[in-house]
Formats: sequence, C-alpha cells, structure tokens
Amino acid sequence: MQSPKVLISDSHAQSYADKMPPWGFNGLGYVTYKRTYARPIFIEGTDQIERTEEWHETVQRVVNGAQNIGAQLTEDEMLRLFDYLFNLKGCVAGRMLWQLGTDNNKRLGGDSLVNCWFVDISKPSDFSWSVERLMLGGGVGFSCDKPERLGVVRSAWVEHCDENDADYIVPDKREGWGEVIRKVFECYLGDDDHPKNMSYATHLVRPAGVPIKTFGGTASGPDILISGIEKICKVLDGAVGRTMTSVEVLDCMNIIGSIVVAGNVRRSAEIAVGDIEDEAYLMAKRWDLGNIPIERAMSNNTVFVSSEQMKDMPEIIWEGYKGNGEPYGFFNLEASKKYGRMGEERQDSSIVGVNPCAEIPLANRESCNLSEIYLPMIDSKEELIDVARLLYKVQKATSALSYLDPASDKITSQNMRLGLGVTGVAQAMDKIDWLDEAYVELRKFDAEWSDYRGWPESVRLTTIKPSGTLSLLPGVTPGIHPGFSQYFVKRMRMSASDVLVNYCKSKGYYVEPLRNFDGTEDHRTVVIEFPCAFPEGTILASDMSAIDQMDLVRTLQRTWADNAISVTVYYRLEELDEIKAYLAEHWSEMKSVSFLLHSEHGFDQAPMGELTKEDYETVLKTTTPLGERLTGSTIISDDDFDIECATGACPVR
Repeated sequence: MQSPKVLISDSHAQSYADKMPPWGFNGLGYVTYKRTYARPIFIEGTDQIERTEEWHETVQRVVNGAQNIGAQLTEDEMLRLFDYLFNLKGCVAGRMLWQLGTDNNKRLGGDSLVNCWFVDISKPSDFSWSVERLMLGGGVGFSCDKPERLGVVRSAWVEHCDENDADYIVPDKREGWGEVIRKVFECYLGDDDHPKNMSYATHLVRPAGVPIKTFGGTASGPDILISGIEKICKVLDGAVGRTMTSVEVLDCMNIIGSIVVAGNVRRSAEIAVGDIEDEAYLMAKRWDLGNIPIERAMSNNTVFVSSEQMKDMPEIIWEGYKGNGEPYGFFNLEASKKYGRMGEERQDSSIVGVNPCAEIPLANRESCNLSEIYLPMIDSKEELIDVARLLYKVQKATSALSYLDPASDKITSQNMRLGLGVTGVAQAMDKIDWLDEAYVELRKFDAEWSDYRGWPESVRLTTIKPSGTLSLLPGVTPGIHPGFSQYFVKRMRMSASDVLVNYCKSKGYYVEPLRNFDGTEDHRTVVIEFPCAFPEGTILASDMSAIDQMDLVRTLQRTWADNAISVTVYYRLEELDEIKAYLAEHWSEMKSVSFLLHSEHGFDQAPMGELTKEDYETVLKTTTPLGERLTGSTIISDDDFDIECATGACPVR
C-alpha cells in the first residue's frame, strides 16, 4: 500500500510569509512575479478576484502540485525544495510556475506544463496540430525542408458563412479552431475520401478581447480566424497542381501563428527550420527587398547545417548578416543526434528539429520540459547537485504524465527528455567548474531513479535556455548571455488599471503612457521604468567579442548541456570574417547558434536602455525598493512585450 503523499502545510508556508525573498533589481523581480506568475485568489463563493498570490503561496502550490503529479518527494525533500524555490536558488519553468497545482494538470496532463513542441510537417493534420499547441500557450517549431511530402495541392473551395447549416460550425474552444484548420488543409491536400469544398460558420466563437482563464491572455475573436483562413486559402490556391514550396509552408504556419497571437496572447512562438541549399527559403525574410508578408515576422528562422556545409556556406546567408536582412540561426542536426554533451556519444536518432529558442533538439511532436538553477545564488557544489536532483524529480514526473496527442504521449514516454538549465552564467563564471561533476551526478541519479520508478532513462537531461523573464526574479543575467550593461533601465508595460501601477508610483518609479509608433499615446497601457544594476565582476556585452561568446558556448556544451544551448551572439560587422572562420573550424563542437547585429535601435520606450552610474544612483535616491506584500487585485496582463527568451520568442507562462 502506497504511503500518503506528504504535502507542504499551510502553517509551514505561512511561516515564510514575513520573510523577504532575494528579489532582483531593487524589487523588479517582485513586480515581474506579481504581474506574470501570481495566480488570482477569488472571494469565496464568487468569481471576483480578491487578490493574487504572494510568493510563499505560489511556492506552496508549485511544490504540492509537483507531489500530486507523482514527483514522490520525501518530507525532507519537500521542505528543501520549498526553501530553494522561495530563496530563488532555482525555479521550475514559467509554465509550471503558472500551472502546477491547478485543475489543468488533471484535465490537460503534461500539455499544461511543457513549454514548446516540434512538428515535422508532412500531412494536413500537422497544421491543425500546431494550432492546438499554440492555443495551449506554448511555442511550436516546424520543418520546411521537405514540403513535397504533403502531396500535390488540388483545387478547392472554402467559404465562411453565418448560417447554422454550414458544413462545420466552429465551437468556442481550442479544438474547434484546430478542427476547422484541419478541414481547410484537407480540402486542398486530402485524398478522395475528403471533400474538396467546405463552408464554415463562426457565430459561436467568443468576441475579441474576452479573457481566457486557462492560460491567460484574451480571445482573438472570429474575425482574425476568418481572415487567417482566407490568407491560407490564397497561399494554397497559388500552389494548385503542384507540391507546396518551403516558403508556402512557412507562410501557412506563420499565418496560423498570427491567428493565435492576434488577441494579445503573446506566449505563442514559432521557429522554422529549412534546408541551407534552399535559396527561396533563405530569401524569405530579406525585409530590405520589400514585398515580404508581415506574418513572416511570426517565426525565427533557422537552417540545418552540417559540419561540412558550414565550411562552404552560400554567400546569400552572409548577406543577411550584413544588415540587409534577418540573420538565420544555425542548427547542427548531425551533432544533436550523435552527442549528448559534446565529445560524449549518446545517440538519439529520433531528433528531427528543435524548439523555438533552439536549446532542446526534439523528435516529431515531442515537447520541451524545462527548469533552471540560478547559478549566482548557489553557495556550493553540493547545493547545486541537491537543487538539480529535486528539480529533476519534478521534471521527470512531468514527462511521465499523459499527453493529449497519442504521438506526443508515445515519444515523450519513450525519450523522457528533460531540460534542466543554469542561468546567470555571466555572473557566476567561478562556478562553471562545478557543472561537470554536477552533470555526472545527475546522470547517475537518473539511472537510479528511473530504475526505481520503472521509467526509461532520459535521453537528454540538461540545457541552457534564454530565461529572459524568469532571470528577472533574482536579478541575474539571462542564460548564457552577458549582462546588457552595468547600469541600465528596464521598461515594463502594464495595464493602466493594474494596482501594480499605483504601487510602483507610490515607490517613486517613473510611469508614463505607452507611445505608439506614430507618436500618439495609449493611456490604456503604461510603461514603468526600473533602475537596475549587475554586481561588480559581471561579464557585460561590451566585455565579450563574438568569438568569446561562442567559446563559452563550446565550453558549456562540453561540461553541462547534453541538449543544446540557446544563444544569441551579438556581433559587429567587422567581426564577420572571424565568425565565418570560427564556425568553419568549430561547428562540429556546437549544436545551435543565432546572431544579432550590434546597432543603435533608436526605439522609443525600448525594453532596456543603458544608464551611467551617476544616473542610476540619482534614480535610486528618489525610489524605494519594491517587494513588500501588495494588497488588492492585480491584473494578469498580456499587453506587454517582456520576454522569456532573449529574442522575444518563447512563452512566459
């Protein structure tokens, strides 16, 4: 008989209520948490929000939620994990922070907790599958490299109508949006068993702007769905009588992405992977050439590049790196299949693509399962190993849950792929030497725990993700990236009616209306400025060349990450020849990399701006650190552009 589950008691959680977590950046971490991850607490017996959680309540929900999904933590492990999370030694993924311990875990299983998926586009249902994953609030990577597998596009007819006698009436739920998209693609790409013509109605779909309770955000409304289907049909009409091109697949998936995010559901993200020899695909985001559909901004684009291909890259690639277009990322499929940590052969033939931030190579319809350790907050190698083991238990239990899609469920239970990351690397270079031993111990623990639970060993265990939003909680550098500047201002967008706005005003923080691109002001949304500083000794962007950044990737790909590492390398035009030579020599030791040109963006109200030490200290004199408990109801806002990932392409919840 199984012993009863041990849970964190209310009295234990309450004993932390008056303790101050080590919130980063003078309390910006607290505001970030309250705005993004604190769930609403309702007045008993009503649907009216009384307030949102405080950190000790969130941590209690998360730890107990992990226990309830099967983590099998001992009482002592529960207490240690609670303390580690409360004191920001580590953190579960943003999705888990928001969802663990809710009814969605029972209803949606693992799909409520994982971040992203990859789909190898080969049949019409892959498009509708992507719709449903995006509407769950995650990101989707997809292939563009073999569009011929979809078959020849046939002539079809799709019409929207408002009548109840339509062929298909779209219900007001996630599955309904996926189903209508599936039917559209089957009209054009199906066999003789599928009709070529279809009418559909959308009168049951909730209007735009209505809150979405499950994953946050607001409804897109039927108009954007109708418009999106019209755009998809236009792309497919242009391909009748032949197979689709890679760019047409890209456009259809980007249109799908735009349908989902139109309601300010910012948590959706896409990455496209294509063939390095496909010139049309490489030209797809050359914005400087004009006539590029705006929907192509929905995805980060990358290319599969082998070690041999990297030695003879087509010049068209490098044109994008000269500021004339958008640089494509590189993904080493052969190395990802062959190696865990670089130099250690650990075959994984199931890998066919990568998640939207490119830190987790994935099989078809597989998801990424993430957590991370705040390396600057760790006091010893022993503590690092202990935090890693406890977070591992939570992640492993997540992989053992059921998943909505049978194919996803099968590959997840087969691979048990995890992504335990470290963040704040640029602030904790003296602790990098701990990582090799920590990985070895974690791999041993996986063998023991998997055998005990009757599960397969995890095909991969570790990674480094970008951590744009979660890194704000303790105020550490994001992932492997250097600090933006020693002193800087972080700008955050919020609904003007959020009580967090008045809270920040009362502490002396500068608040102004959002300014649109045309210079007009939107008083529904405000921008709040937070002065921030990294500790002395933090490696900054100005301290590292492009080569230095890639050297660090290679080091951590050998010592820690057996998945991949998400990195956006900042470079200057004069470094381009060095970058080419470096990649030609060392690409066999790397799995993924993307690039961003150093430039003065000139954007008004940009997410970050550099400060002098004097300006920083002046601002501090007029503000009070944040972090004391906030009363009143906060709004779980979706009208912002703060980022989980350095490139802004991944979920925050």
